[in-house]
Amino acid sequence: MAEVIRMPKMSDTMEEGVIASWLVKVGDTVKSGDILAEVETDKATMELESYEDGTVLHLGVKEKEAVKVDGVIAIVGEKGEKIDDLLQDATPEKATEIESSADDEKSEESNSESEDKIDTSGINAALITMPKMSDTMTEGVIATWLKKVGDEVKSGDILAEVETDKATMELEAYEDGKLLYIGVEAGSAVAVDGVIAVVGEEGADYKKLIQAHDAGGKPKAASKPAEKAPASTETPKAETKSNNTSTASADGRVKASPLAKKLAEDKGYDINAISGSGEGGRIVKRDVESFTPSASAPSKASGAPSVQLPSVVGEESHEDVQLSQMRKTIARRLTESKFTAPHFYLTMEINMDKAVEARKSMNELSPVKISFNDIVLKATAAALRMHPNVNVSWQEDTLRYNKHIHIGVAVAVDEGLLVPVVRFADNKSLSHISAEVKELAGKATNKQLQPSDWEGNTFTISNLGMFGIEEFTAIINPPDACILAIGGIKETPIVKDGQVVPGNVMKVTLSCDHRAVDGAVGAAFLKTLKGLLEDPVRILI
Repeated sequence: MAEVIRMPKMSDTMEEGVIASWLVKVGDTVKSGDILAEVETDKATMELESYEDGTVLHLGVKEKEAVKVDGVIAIVGEKGEKIDDLLQDATPEKATEIESSADDEKSEESNSESEDKIDTSGINAALITMPKMSDTMTEGVIATWLKKVGDEVKSGDILAEVETDKATMELEAYEDGKLLYIGVEAGSAVAVDGVIAVVGEEGADYKKLIQAHDAGGKPKAASKPAEKAPASTETPKAETKSNNTSTASADGRVKASPLAKKLAEDKGYDINAISGSGEGGRIVKRDVESFTPSASAPSKASGAPSVQLPSVVGEESHEDVQLSQMRKTIARRLTESKFTAPHFYLTMEINMDKAVEARKSMNELSPVKISFNDIVLKATAAALRMHPNVNVSWQEDTLRYNKHIHIGVAVAVDEGLLVPVVRFADNKSLSHISAEVKELAGKATNKQLQPSDWEGNTFTISNLGMFGIEEFTAIINPPDACILAIGGIKETPIVKDGQVVPGNVMKVTLSCDHRAVDGAVGAAFLKTLKGLLEDPVRILI
């Protein structure tokens, strides 16, 4: 008997999934455990298994289409089996899933039905929309187009570089064909699911596809910048590789990955002098690493910077720089946190004399250099294990007590702040924590963090001590209920055994969400943390 395969709920926050690619077609024989498709959820791309033996009788969803949880996506049964009844049951559900926005407008359906339902079945083209590349992403900026209208495109080709709130990522094509339409200029923002391009057969009526997309109520592309670019720059020019080592295109744009550009800038190399070995002559990381600058082509670092003097002493000037996606997201999330969660702050001084001595001893044996931040992180994890009512998350109707300890570590990057997560910090040694924090910080600086690196924190630490800051307060990083702000260690006169002696003192401030954590609870946590840091051997117990 035929069985209906529905979209499973693959994560706690998943509401719908996108069929990234089908690995079977109608008529194929499948067995229980075979992979039917790759499904893109709100967290990651996962494999969808078959739980039945039989033949694929029906595929109800095209690739790149979204399906609500429990929506029908396929039917598996015996070869030649009648499935008309199942299809009749599935069709209303699918219509509801795709056109759920019309549920509130059924009274007007008869008047607008002919306009809303546009037949696109005969159009050999596919829309490319802005994917949701991180859990907090609401829009993306097209940093660079790597293709132009009329170019041949194959599945797997890189169409553009997209700047998200977390990193700059590459947008791949999943269809073969010609690039028929580019709907967004480089530098413009597009809402998630907004149309950015169309790939398909030459001459296909892609405008009807766009009309059908807009009629479905999906987000449209964000408006273009106020200053309209000249007509000659509305579509990126063809990128051609010259006979020399430069990989610059005809309009001066360099074909290089974001990581390669960053690496070349850090090393002081002229990116135009590097030969690319990637697709279409694109410069990638290995090209920069293997590049040796010649004497005749000095790097940027060797050239003396030119001095620009104003024409009039004291002349006023300014520059408006468009906000990056990362800065927009930081502003939005911290504003929500500050004005939604009622913050209160607890500050405590900690004598770090024994921690200073312990660190010297540890670094004589440790395979990696252990920092004071690593020691604080380990002590914080131990204190959270003893005070589980601090390791919580406010859920509006419930209070979530996290039984695992994942500590976010705030890392400053050029465009803002990222918070990679050290998972199960209470179960890791100091040397393990030190190595992991260094690796995550490097990834953050190079924009290489993946969603699995920044999701799932239950508590956060922010350390400005290395900048000479003695004391500060931090804004809570949702979904945490607390964040610990760490100041620098300062040699200060302290009273010990009735005498004034020099001591190494560090101030820490705990920011708490008063909805989830009370003052006495936060104070008890800080008291335990103080005891652990003032006698670090207790961290190991």
